[in-house]
Amino acid sequence: MADTRQAPQSLAPAWRPGDARADVPSMLRVDQAGEYGATRIYAGQLAVLGGRHKCSPAIAGMAAQEQQHLSHFDDLLAARGVRPTLLQPLWSATGHALGAATALISPAAAMACTAAIEDEIDAHYTEQLAALGEDDPPLAATIERFRADEREHRDTAIAAGAETSLGYPLLYSAIRAGCRMAIELSKRI
Repeated sequence: MADTRQAPQSLAPAWRPGDARADVPSMLRVDQAGEYGATRIYAGQLAVLGGRHKCSPAIAGMAAQEQQHLSHFDDLLAARGVRPTLLQPLWSATGHALGAATALISPAAAMACTAAIEDEIDAHYTEQLAALGEDDPPLAATIERFRADEREHRDTAIAAGAETSLGYPLLYSAIRAGCRMAIELSKRI
């Protein structure tokens, strides 16, 4: 007679060969790159605006929070043996340039930059959470917490006049597209 018993749930694999699985090293690499880029964007904005504008304290506060996110992802990369993106020097220069350029246009354009990037990062983190499922609860909790912070940054930028920036729809769309490109490149390189 055939044995029809099944393995206890705890012994059954959570996934089977062929199932889609989250590429956690790629996630960590791109998330660390994104937080690094954010610190560079805010550095560029503050280099232009300094403390002279009413939005400067908000930018400085968001920059400090992004630095905390970056430090956390730096620690995760080291702990899990994942290398950072090889594009980090490029993200340093382009992030700073984007921040400075938008701040030179106007403080509202600097806020439009933040709104566009944070909307894209919100979508990116949402996709990552769906891909992770229940595979890595500590990483999922980190991403969820950071996603809430990024949403708060977006809301701060909108409240500070992002949508009043000259050419907002074009600026917003171009920055989001650039952000998507940076995400895709940082996953792979």
